[in-house]
Amino acid sequence: MIFAWSTAGLVAAAIVGLAPLVLQEIAPAGTNWQTLSDISQTYGTPLSIIALLGVAMSLAHQSRQTAITYEEAQRASHRELVLMAIEDPELMVCWEPFSIPVTPLEAKQIAYVNLIVHNWMADYMLKRFNDAALRMRMRKLLQGEMGRKHWQNGGAGYRQFAESLGETRLIRFVSLIDEVYAEVAAAGPPRLTSTYFIPDA
Repeated sequence: MIFAWSTAGLVAAAIVGLAPLVLQEIAPAGTNWQTLSDISQTYGTPLSIIALLGVAMSLAHQSRQTAITYEEAQRASHRELVLMAIEDPELMVCWEPFSIPVTPLEAKQIAYVNLIVHNWMADYMLKRFNDAALRMRMRKLLQGEMGRKHWQNGGAGYRQFAESLGETRLIRFVSLIDEVYAEVAAAGPPRLTSTYFIPDA
């Protein structure tokens, strides 16, 4: 849509710019050029405004795309750091201490859940998720033991981070997860990881 408006604006500007040359070639002798000039100005100004609006919208779109590219690069960097710690548990202690008691295996599992939540956070911030979609995803995640432990461990940190940035949508993201966590916690205990799979035959 933005591309179409930008193109239309540039075409309109080109038409306005070329109009005098075209008129000069096709106008009959004795043409009142002052009248034609007045008409050209009457229609030219709105078309010029449309062209400028098209360019402005195109620049705004490019700026947004640049910001998205930067955010994706940041997420890729964060994901790589977390995966390094998951693969080498000795690096796990380089991150902040866990706020709940966990085993080394649980630490790896919680770190992995953190990657899942970060991915959904990015989708929510880019408005690929609405509130209902986020609630649905989190309700399912928080039914599991590791999902619960992840938010028990890191929920407060997410809120502190969001509030320190002052990002309204990010704060909303955290609040929605807090609400879903309270709902599922009130409904009963989580499903233990040991019950996820049937024993090997």
